[in-house]
Parts: sequence; C-alpha cells; structure tokens
Amino acid sequence: MTETPTAPQRSELPPAWNPAEVEAGLYQRWVERGYFTADAGSDKPPFTIVLPPPNVTGSLHMGHALNHSVMDALTRRRRMQGYEVLWLPGMDHAGIATQTAVERALASEGRSRHDLGREKFVERVWEWKAEYGGRILDQMRRLGDGVDWSRERFTMDEGLSRAVQTIFKKLYDDGLIYRAERIINWCPRCQTALSDIEVDHSDDEGELVSIRYGSGERSIVVATTRAETMLGDTAVAVHPSDERYRHLIGTEVEVPLTGRFVPVVADEHVDPEFGTGAVKVTPAHDPNDFEIGRRHDLPALTVMDGRGVITVRGPFEGLDRFEARPAVVAALREQGRIVAEKRPYTHSVGHCSRCDTVIEPRLSMQWWVKVEPLARAAGDAVRDGRTAIHPPELAKRYFDWVDNLNDWCISRQLWWGHRIPVWYGPDDQVVCVGPDEQPPGEGWVQDEDVLDTWFSSGLWPFSTLGWPDRTDDLARFYPTGVLSTGYDILFFWVVRMMMFGLYAMDGRQPFDHVFLHGLIRDAQGKKMSKTRGNGIDPLDWMDAYGADATRFTLLRGTSPGSDLAVAEEWAAGSRNFTTKLWNATRFALNNGATVERPLPAREELTDADRWVVDLLDALVVDVDRAFEGFQFARLSEALYHFTWDEFCDWYLELAKVQLAEGGARAEATQAVLGHVLDVLLRLLHPLTPFITETLWTTLTGGESLVVADWPKPTGVERDEVAAQRVEGLKKLVTEIRRFRSDQGLKPGQRVAGKVRGACCVDLADQVPSVRALTRMTEPGEEFAPSVSLDVGLPKGTVKVELDLSGAIDVVAERKRLAKDLAVAEKERAQCEGKLGNAGFLAKAPADVVAKIQARLDAANAEIDRINARLDTLPQS
Repeated sequence: MTETPTAPQRSELPPAWNPAEVEAGLYQRWVERGYFTADAGSDKPPFTIVLPPPNVTGSLHMGHALNHSVMDALTRRRRMQGYEVLWLPGMDHAGIATQTAVERALASEGRSRHDLGREKFVERVWEWKAEYGGRILDQMRRLGDGVDWSRERFTMDEGLSRAVQTIFKKLYDDGLIYRAERIINWCPRCQTALSDIEVDHSDDEGELVSIRYGSGERSIVVATTRAETMLGDTAVAVHPSDERYRHLIGTEVEVPLTGRFVPVVADEHVDPEFGTGAVKVTPAHDPNDFEIGRRHDLPALTVMDGRGVITVRGPFEGLDRFEARPAVVAALREQGRIVAEKRPYTHSVGHCSRCDTVIEPRLSMQWWVKVEPLARAAGDAVRDGRTAIHPPELAKRYFDWVDNLNDWCISRQLWWGHRIPVWYGPDDQVVCVGPDEQPPGEGWVQDEDVLDTWFSSGLWPFSTLGWPDRTDDLARFYPTGVLSTGYDILFFWVVRMMMFGLYAMDGRQPFDHVFLHGLIRDAQGKKMSKTRGNGIDPLDWMDAYGADATRFTLLRGTSPGSDLAVAEEWAAGSRNFTTKLWNATRFALNNGATVERPLPAREELTDADRWVVDLLDALVVDVDRAFEGFQFARLSEALYHFTWDEFCDWYLELAKVQLAEGGARAEATQAVLGHVLDVLLRLLHPLTPFITETLWTTLTGGESLVVADWPKPTGVERDEVAAQRVEGLKKLVTEIRRFRSDQGLKPGQRVAGKVRGACCVDLADQVPSVRALTRMTEPGEEFAPSVSLDVGLPKGTVKVELDLSGAIDVVAERKRLAKDLAVAEKERAQCEGKLGNAGFLAKAPADVVAKIQARLDAANAEIDRINARLDTLPQS
C-alpha cells in the first residue's frame, strides 16, 4: 500500500524529539486515515486480536500498558506484512466493581440502590458509565494502540446481550446449566457470590484454637481458626488409617455449647499429619467440609445470614461473625474445653477484591455450569495443536486446571449485569428464554440474579464479531490469531473463552496462539500493589519520557511466562535511546542520506558499508524469529544494540570519514545510510511507533509506516572478509582509545602517531578511519614517538606509536598517578594484612575471604597499570 515517491518532499527535523508535541496529532491522523479499520471483504490473509476488555471502571495501569504494547507490536507488524488486521477494542461492564462505584456515589447522597429500585438503579449505572466509564480508552490512544475504533464493543451492548442469552439457553437446553445448592464465595458487604478470581488471598493474623469435643475416652480434639462455625458442625472427621482414632469411627461425640451429638466419620480428605489429625465438619460453611458432608450424607446447618450475623438461637444470636468468634472461645474456655490456643496464627484468608471484606464460604442456591465436557474439549484443543500456548511449559498448568475443573457458579446477587434469562411460572413452572422470547401467559417472574461478568467476557472472541448471527466479520476474523494476557488469569478467563468458543463455534478454537506474559514488579522484584505503595502510573512515564520510551521499556523486559521488573531509570534509559535514534537520523539527513537511489553494487561499497548492510540483514532475520516466538525482550535487545552499538557508535563514525571523501564514495555512503535507516525504522515501528513514523516519513517522503512494507533481507551473501576487517578495525580503535585514556589524553585531543603493520593484518585500507576515530594526526618529518602500543589481532600484531611531547602536563600527570598509586598500595596492604591473619581466616566465611582476595587482585592490577604508565612518562 505504501509508495516511496521518487522525489520526496522532506521537512526539516527539529533539533530535539518532543513527544508531547507530536503524539496526539499523529495518532489522530492514523485513525482519520482509516489505517486501523479492518475490511472484512479484503482478500488479504486475516490476523485478529481481540483486546482483553478492561473494566469500564478501570484506568491504564502498568499491566495494561505492557499487554497493550505487546498487542500493538504484533498487529502493527502483521499489518506491514500484508495481513488484514483487526484489533478489536472494548470494555467489560464489571458487575461488582461498577455497582460498587455507583452505590458509593449514591451513599454520598444519603441514598442506597434500594431507595431507587432496580430499574432506576440500572438507569443510574448507565448514566455513570456515560459520564465516567471508559477513561482507559482515551489512555489507550495516548499509548498508541492501533485498534479498530469502528468496532468498539461493550459487554452490555445489545448484540452481546443477545449472544449471552443465546448461549445460556443453548447450555441450559443441553443440560450444561443447572441450579443447585452448593458452597460459594460470599461477600457479606457486596451481598453476592464471587468467582475465584474476585477473591484476593492474603496472610492474615488470627488464632488457632484446639477444642475438645466429647469427654473421657470418647473425646477428640480438633483445631480451628473459625470457632464460631462450630455451631454448625455435623461431624468430626479423621483419616481411615489413623490408628489413634480407629476406635472412635462410627461413634458420636458431643459438640460443646450445642448439646448436639455428631458422628465421627472416616474420610480420605483428612491429613493425619496436620494438627491433631481430626477436623470439625461444617458442611454449610466450608467447601471441603461440604464435600465430606456429601460423601457421608451429613446435614448442612447454616449458622449465619448473608451479612455474616449469627442466626443460631442462644447467647450468640445476633452477633457479627467477628464478634461471635471471641465470645464462643470465651464460653469454651469457661467450660474447660480449650486445650490450646496459638495467637497470633498467620493463615491465608480470602478477601473480596472490590471492598476487601473477608469472604464467607456459604451454602447457597445458585446457578452453575457443568464444565466437565466443556473443559475436556478445551484440553483437547491444546493437546492436538489447534491452540499453542507460549511458553510451552505453561501448558502443563493449563492442563492441571482444565483436567480438574469444578463446576462454575455463574449467578451473582447484583442488579448490574446480564440478568439470568430464566422465568418462574405460577404453577412452579420454569422456563429459559432466548433473545426476543417471553414466557407464555401471565404471572411469570424473572430470576433476580445476574450472570458472573466472566460469563459474558468468556464469549468475547466471537460475540464481538456478531455471533450468534453468521456475520462477515465472524466468517473472516474467527478464529483469532493471538490472545495476549498475563499468566495469572490463564485459568479464569482463558479457559472460559476456550470452553465457550469451542462449544459455540462447532469445535473451532477461539485463538491459534495464547501468549502468556509475566507480571510487572518493582526494581526489587516485589509485586506492585496499592498496599505496598510501589505502583507506577504509566501515564506519568508517558508525560515524562513519551509513549515510545514507555512501550520500549516494557517490551524490553517481556519474555513468555517471565515476570519483569521496571524502574523509572529504565524508562529514562529508553528515552535516551529514542534521543540517540533521533540524533542519528538527523545527522544522516543533514549529510544527504537518501532512499531515492538503490544500494550500489557490492563492489562499489566499502568494508564498513558491506558490514553494516550484512548486520542489518541478520537483524531482520533475528527480529522475525523473535516475533514469531513472542520473544519481545530478545528482539528489543537486538534492535537496541544494533542501533546504539553498531550503527550509531561505529558506522556513523566511519561514514563521516567516507562522506568527507566526497564524490562516488560519499554518494554510496548516503545511499547506505538511507537504506539502513529505512529498514531500521520499519523494524522499530511496532515497538516505538511515534518517533519512527516522524523520522521515516521525513527520510522517505512515504505515506506512513503504519501501512509500509515490512522489511526483508537483501538476500546477498554475507561478506565475511569485510566483517573481519571491520571487527579488526573496531578492536584496534578501542585499544588505542583505551591507551590514550591511560596516557591521560582528553577524548578530543589530537596527537601525532603512526600505525605500523596494518598491511600484514589486512587493515591497510582501514588506516584512514583508524586515524580519524582516534584523533591521530599525520606525523611530521621529525616525528619522535614517546609511547607505543602493540595490539594483537587474529592475523598478527599492529604497533601504534604516539608522540605525546607537549600533549600532557607531565608534572601534573605524575602527581595524579602518585596519588592513585598511594591509594592502591594502601588497599593492597589492608587486604594482605587480613589474608595474613590466621585468626581472621579461621573465623571468616569463605565468601568474605574470596571478596578480600578479589580486592587484593584488583589492587595489584591497578598498581601494575599505574607503574606501567609512570614508566612511559618522560622524566620531568
């Protein structure tokens, strides 16, 4: 699609790159020109990514910035490779989070949702969404996300609501959705069931209380952190092979404070090594106890209501669960039932991710998805290669999850969300309706609950494309190419999309590849969190360093499945990289770099020209290979080091020498500069789109990098001889520069010198460049070298002679070196003293001794270096 005019109209680059002045306008031009709008009628091969929908309440955090940078890089490259790319954006209605936000706003007005009623409350939520929702979408623009805004979706849109109703009814009719009483995660504050992903676990301090049930020989001790739930115990369980309790199995013991007798049952679930080896069984208030209760046909006694208040008649009735706990322990202590108390006792406690309330396992009538056949299909799709997981080692975790998946509680006791499409009739009739259907007759009442947010987001890869209708988008862009997401939601979201996609789309997987990146941590490797206060706002980085530097920092640390640490100084380093790229391109443009002429024939190029073009060819191959393997850290490092170390630090310096020759040599150098920058900016564009677009359009006069062609290698065989010569030149220049520094010369100081033996090592043609890069002037007839350096190269040794007479202040240099020598000799004496002390050596750890030995070795090397330098100085 991109054309490079034969005579581009170039604009001048300003002296410095200022992202704030460019990014917003440049992004808007991309959108207005339709670069990101996919065409379902195109004959190009399709490539699709559906954006993991952020919560409507959310704002851009570092995890988003990382994942969006990955997806944007993938889609930009595919678009340049000639694919019809769809990156579909949207938001999730985020049931609990959004309802909580609106309820908080109502509370500030002195009202609750119940004051409004369901219909008016839902209207208020829609108003809130219109006013406050979707901030993250604007922030995505700042990051440079090349999404198709014309296809933006919301999980409560009419089309997606039809998809939810359709698949619910299909699952219901197939017997895969049912209603049953089970243990669920319950938030007493939000008054709803929670999915596992909506529960945050933390290590909290509590107490472990050991309580004696029964008396005499027919007594047994159990330990618990939740003493208040003993009011609902219906058994004590032990392991069937535990000899300590074999005589009690089948008997009954009294539950203290209740007057009730419960059986002692044998169950394989009990760990005889934990605690006393006996556990209290409260089927209505613990998921494991519930399963024990089912196996042994135990009754389930509910002892508290949805607010966490005790409902059992007696002295504890009406107490909050956290008030009841110490009251129960006190009553047990008074009866002499407390055998032991451990306080504080640290254990894992689940909290509601929205309000931080301690969740309560609770027996409740809820709607469930029977996942076994769906999960089996999700496992098969990965096993048979329809979907590949990156990195492959995380596939085992995927299988561990899908092969052992429990039925999924999908109902929520909220008002905001997709209401369950089940109606109850006047004669105990139950009917599930699809879109645009109504129950027959009068007197029907719809189920009050709404669906888990993950139910609708599980349909995202195909509902956003128009399912259940057979749309052009669905036919063209499903299955999607890649799902990019953090490994932490592999189980919760990825598996749900796999199950629903395979079920709804006749066994076709929702994505071909699943790329799982790691979590972002701070510079010390700690997970970022509000409580630690170590979070970083990516908008702050974009304000300070620009979107490109922010993206490059994150991508440079991203490898499949690995966490990455970030710090602001790394963002500053990426900003320095963009500055380096800007200055290099500006230098090249100011010196006639052009893409108007093709690369000259190889025989017309210098060794340096052939070397850099060959390195660039290898870079294209490396970047392609890394992209295909989702190795963003590797491709970023390759691009960084080629740009900074090879192109800027070496080729540009060598190009200055060639440009100074003028004529055909200068014209060839200008063409090479143009070629290298053209290819390099294309390769960098998916990672750093704004600066590369600005530089490339200025260099080439082309329309836009967004729709430019992805580069390919030249196909010319690598010139090994040229590479060896340039590497020899680099080593020679590096050694001369180091030698000059050791001699006390300033970097820009010029001294006369000779290079002897260059012909023998095949570097004769490189000597002018060596002289230019080391500030070495031509010697006069009376050249009298005062110092010399031998540089060993693969084919022999080169001798470099320099005349430093008058170049340095010998007296001052000797004084400086004497001071440095005294410091080094003092360090040596201290180290020798410790290492010569037998008492110290007998007591000091081996690593401490090793460190002192290393300090001694370094001091000796420094002393040798200074003495050698002193020997080369003329006598003052």
